[in-house]
Amino acid sequence: MEILNGLSLGLSVAFSVSTLFYCFAGVAVGTLVGVLPGLGGLATIAMLMPLTYHVAAVDALVMLSGIYYGAAYGGSTASILLNLPGTANTAVTCLDGYPMTKQGRAGVALFMTTIASFVGAFIGLVALVGFAPYLLAAARSFSSQEYFSLMVLGLIAASVLSTSSPLKGLAMVTLGLILGLVGTDITSGTNRFTFGSLRLYDGLNLVALAMGMFGVPELIANAGRVRSNIVDSKSITWRSMWPTRDDWKRSTNPMLRGTGIGAVLGALPGTGGLLASFMSYAVEKRLAKDPSRFGNGAIEGIAGPEAANNAAIQTAFIPTLTLGIPGDAVMALMMAAMIIQGIVPGPGLMTQQPDLFWGVCVSFLIGNIMLLILNIPLIGVWVKILAVPYWMLFPAVVIFICVGVYSINYSTFDVFWVMIFGFLGYLLAVLKFEVAPLLLGFILGPLMEEHLRRSMLLSRGSFSTFVERPISASFLAAAALILLWLAYASLRGRARARAAKQHAALSE
Repeated sequence: MEILNGLSLGLSVAFSVSTLFYCFAGVAVGTLVGVLPGLGGLATIAMLMPLTYHVAAVDALVMLSGIYYGAAYGGSTASILLNLPGTANTAVTCLDGYPMTKQGRAGVALFMTTIASFVGAFIGLVALVGFAPYLLAAARSFSSQEYFSLMVLGLIAASVLSTSSPLKGLAMVTLGLILGLVGTDITSGTNRFTFGSLRLYDGLNLVALAMGMFGVPELIANAGRVRSNIVDSKSITWRSMWPTRDDWKRSTNPMLRGTGIGAVLGALPGTGGLLASFMSYAVEKRLAKDPSRFGNGAIEGIAGPEAANNAAIQTAFIPTLTLGIPGDAVMALMMAAMIIQGIVPGPGLMTQQPDLFWGVCVSFLIGNIMLLILNIPLIGVWVKILAVPYWMLFPAVVIFICVGVYSINYSTFDVFWVMIFGFLGYLLAVLKFEVAPLLLGFILGPLMEEHLRRSMLLSRGSFSTFVERPISASFLAAAALILLWLAYASLRGRARARAAKQHAALSE
């Protein structure tokens, strides 16, 4: 009954004129940036965050969320047509999507990715609505000790599981924690790492950091890219898009399996759509009667990963909204946008601001229905947009970044920081460091410090308080197991490399 009452409240909020407008704007922009390789939802959310300061909190969150899952829909378009993933989560779609394009079945691939994305997103949304109240009930028993331990687990999991180099991920989390210390300490009033600058007393600007770290490096890295082999939009007709009976038969079960994988992994910190899509692909290839079809245009190699990706995106909101713990960089930006709006994500969100929680949930369903309309009838439009050269697109994006950052505090100092963070982000990208863990550390760092201090005050300075409470001890034990697994895997990898060198030396 509580869920039905919440959905009724959410319908009244989501169907307001302003919320519908921002929902449509979000999914439309998300689809556009997903179609264009190199931009991505994360950089776009960082760029558009200043616009949300002047609208209602519900509308702001609905628009940013629409960009997030809209980019997942649009990202598959470039993957299928150009063999260039529009977003990282759709990289696996290239494996069978592009071969289908070369076979003249691009329309079928695009149609099936849209259907699979909707199925995954819809079931993921059901999981969000169904499990969030129960997780919320459990979270109400959390104290500062549990929150601190959960944040430690989330940061370690995000840095180790979602990056190619776990040690580099941990280093970036640490750097983010350090950057989060800049400013005035709320407890003591001491200025930390401000170097005498009055403009740093309030800390580093989150939007400037996000735009600099994610937006500028993407522009630099993709500015010289030349796209070719664009599919003629006239060749994609309604007749060419409709799947055969065999296509539907091969795709139905992979969609359902992928949705289950994505719904579970999306709710776990540090996993998200990328891991879910690759795991779904591996499962389908293992279950296939003829695995050799994969990589040569197997439609189940598209349906499963796309459903998993979009289901993971929906369920990723569960820990963010109910616990206040973002599982990835995009969720961290969502959480930051809510905090700026005066909203505190966590157990009190559903009870203190039920209109926001349920309004956002219902808007997800409306947004996914809008995406069906945007992606299937307008596929020809997105194909034409792929022909826009980067040298025309990127100068406009740079101007938008500068104007957006300046409009927050009307300060050129913030624009200067975008340049610094942009250079740092590009340097880190060249050195193969992923900056997403840095953003997580930057946002969660002050919250971790607050809960740590509160826990130490309550325990009179005893660190044993974190292991005396069972839930807190479980979170810390899980974090310790991840680190032990990392150390074991590293030592085992070195041993294998050493053995391989010795074998090569003996064979010579």
